[in-house]
Amino acid sequence: MELTFMTEIGQTFVVEIDPNMELENVMALLEAESSIPVQEQSISYNGRELSNAKATIRELGVQGENAMLLLRRKVVSAAGGSIEQDAEMMRLQILGDPALMAQLQDTQPELAAAARSNSARFAELLRQTRDRHVNAEREIERLNADPYDVDAQRKIEEAIRQAAVAENMEHAIEYSPEFFGRVTMLYIPVEVNSHPIKAFVDSGAQQTIMNPETAEACGIMRLLDTRFAGVARGVGTAKILGRVHMAQLKLSDVFLPCSITVMEGRDVDLLLGLDMLKAHQACIDLEKGVLRIQGREVKFLSEHELPDKARDLELPEQVDAATLGSGSASSSSGAAPHASRNAPSFPGGGRTLGAAPSGGMASPQRTAPQQQQQQRTTNYPEQSISILMDLGAPRELAISTLDAAGGNVDVAASLLF
Repeated sequence: MELTFMTEIGQTFVVEIDPNMELENVMALLEAESSIPVQEQSISYNGRELSNAKATIRELGVQGENAMLLLRRKVVSAAGGSIEQDAEMMRLQILGDPALMAQLQDTQPELAAAARSNSARFAELLRQTRDRHVNAEREIERLNADPYDVDAQRKIEEAIRQAAVAENMEHAIEYSPEFFGRVTMLYIPVEVNSHPIKAFVDSGAQQTIMNPETAEACGIMRLLDTRFAGVARGVGTAKILGRVHMAQLKLSDVFLPCSITVMEGRDVDLLLGLDMLKAHQACIDLEKGVLRIQGREVKFLSEHELPDKARDLELPEQVDAATLGSGSASSSSGAAPHASRNAPSFPGGGRTLGAAPSGGMASPQRTAPQQQQQQRTTNYPEQSISILMDLGAPRELAISTLDAAGGNVDVAASLLF
């Protein structure tokens, strides 16, 4: 008599026996064929499980020369632990379906790795997933039990919000995956006093900024007007060393005059702000990837051409000390406190020198004795101070701006803008 045993995943094992052989002996033969231990075998015939191991095959009602029986595993021993049968069957099904394995690799890589190499770990992860679902369902039932419980309703509201956030992110990943890519900042090659620099183009910055090390290399520190020293305030603070009123900037084959504010900060050598872009009517053309200025087109640098400082920036974590609303980078005479050398770096979307501080126009930071002294005495006419205050500047800022302008109201007004 020949018995064919088929598993749930389609494997077949053929065993030749005598009809008077007891089931336990048949299971021993089957163990040799299938490597499934006797204690883990579950044999069914015509939908009926054969449970009496001492009965013969004939007594159990198995008939025919080529009978077909179903073989299942009760418990699977693997990696020193026990795995539920449905978990093992699911793992084998995943291994036999490349498309299903690829999908699992994208959504749950840890579970996919366990399915390939560690059946015990796979069963454990699957059990944890089920437990989470069960706990979530119980929590929902508990929250819905009392519709007048304020805390429960608050949690339901948060759960609904999180579901909406997750759905929104899924739509973004599916329809606009480019939103999750890294954006390369806009840099162009320029020369200042014949010194080559990779300049960061930032239309959100009010002023053109250079760090002191680059200013030294360009040979323009000797032209620094320290009367325009102060502290830029916005997202953070950074020390303004002064201003170079006129420097020669070479862009392509064009020489352009440029005013540069020298500010502490090492992550950007030169930042071309809105003052320079507007003065020369520059156009940032993102379709062509060029900066168009006075009829010339200068191509933005590709990512591999960016300076090392720019490539090393982790944009989501950067908030720059000189990305400080430079729009508010007001100048003041006299000493100003030093900005932290450990402050974050310049570039980063929206975190530039042009980012306006929440309080409107930022004022130079002064020590308490300086502020008290200016509040007590001032040599400027009240009319001059009132004119600047009418432009939106606080009294202290109006006085400090008059200091920087040498008392000239027109120059002070232009500094405020």
